[in-house]
Amino acid sequence: MSKIEIRSPLPGIFYRKPSPDAAPFAQDGASVGEADVIGLIEVMKTFHEIPAGLSGSNITFHVEDAEPVMAGQVLAEVEA
Repeated sequence: MSKIEIRSPLPGIFYRKPSPDAAPFAQDGASVGEADVIGLIEVMKTFHEIPAGLSGSNITFHVEDAEPVMAGQVLAEVEA
């Protein structure tokens, strides 16, 4: 299996969960589907859903919750 990177499409703040009290969209080690949301990026008080974009297993996040990200930065890796 190869590891595929999921990169940020835009700069902003990356959130791994939909609200502070909610569970993360995906846990490290989980499987994801192509349309599964893995996080949100906030840009100027607007939230953009970040889909996995592929089906795979063993997702590994490289960014913590509420951490700033740049466009093109690796958010996570998935075994595909």
